[in-house]
Amino acid sequence: MSMCERPDGCTPCVRLHSTCQDATKPNRRQFVNPSGLRDTEGRRRRGARAATSEEELPVTYVIAQPCVDVKDRACVDECPVDCIYEGARMLYIHPDECVDCGACEPVCPVEAIYYEDDTPQIWADYYRANVEFFNDLGSPGGAAKMGVIDKDDPMIAALPPQA
Repeated sequence: MSMCERPDGCTPCVRLHSTCQDATKPNRRQFVNPSGLRDTEGRRRRGARAATSEEELPVTYVIAQPCVDVKDRACVDECPVDCIYEGARMLYIHPDECVDCGACEPVCPVEAIYYEDDTPQIWADYYRANVEFFNDLGSPGGAAKMGVIDKDDPMIAALPPQA
């Protein structure tokens, strides 16, 4: 097992060695793995993708309805690659910047974060909302420098107040 070569010790990086992965999710909940896409600890196997439609969208995790008007941000603090952006009413995971480490999912206090193929059917539309939020934004390369983005996906913007 290789370790980071950083002289200052363990800091978040995109390499996510197994020791770092274990440290970032100490309270991981039990997972269901009917598709065989996950390893024995619940992490998605590299390159494993669930077939969701003819036009597959590139999202690893989905933030769903429980986050609307709550935006707790525990997931933002936990994300080692700064890929969780804050919209006006909810948080969104950038599909191209997420490295699929799984650090965000167990720390969400409202249980709004799901693996894309494990999202409850009632919230299936949030998958597309997470992708389409970034259509105009592109890939800014990190949420911290963007701050709060004063927009939401139209589906989210149309929801009645949740809190």
